[in-house]
Amino acid sequence: MDNTKRINGKDLINVGIFTAIYCLASIGVFMLGFIPVFLPLYTVFIPLISGIVFMLFLTKVKKFGMILIMSILLGILMILTGMSFYALIVGSITGLISELIYKRGQYKSAKKAVLTNAVFSIWVWSNYLPLFFSPEAYFSTRSFSEEYVQAIGRLLPLWMCPILLVSCFVFGLLGGLLGRTILKKHFAKAGIV
Repeated sequence: MDNTKRINGKDLINVGIFTAIYCLASIGVFMLGFIPVFLPLYTVFIPLISGIVFMLFLTKVKKFGMILIMSILLGILMILTGMSFYALIVGSITGLISELIYKRGQYKSAKKAVLTNAVFSIWVWSNYLPLFFSPEAYFSTRSFSEEYVQAIGRLLPLWMCPILLVSCFVFGLLGGLLGRTILKKHFAKAGIV
């Protein structure tokens, strides 16, 4: 078997470093959620801001499995930080689809990289699922004021669920394009066109 196609220690270090940076960028956005009106905007800001980090990560991805590992790590981190387990489930699925998209471009297609970021960004949407389908259980484990809980209920009626999903994808595309533009030299150096 060709060992150059297998994930090695350097690849895992890259996954770990970029997952940490991606998380830090996302946490900065998550802090805005203490103001109710910003909570639905996670689907805008995280794919845009963290998308730049993810696009830089894609310049290091040359082997199948690296994106999936990152998505699983993000899902585990969401569980550990008190979010739901949905991020692990949805993230694993979108991580695998992202892997397949990027591999299809042979890890050298900038268009596939942008699409990969859009699909990968859908993990953000998964964090809303408890708010749509079991808000009482979700808020019973948190110490938010009744005013905050009611504000979130008004901002996130069930019909917003598909809108937030589409928002993650669309702003993931825009975040990918932004990252590709900002990181043009890195893409050229990595042979991504």
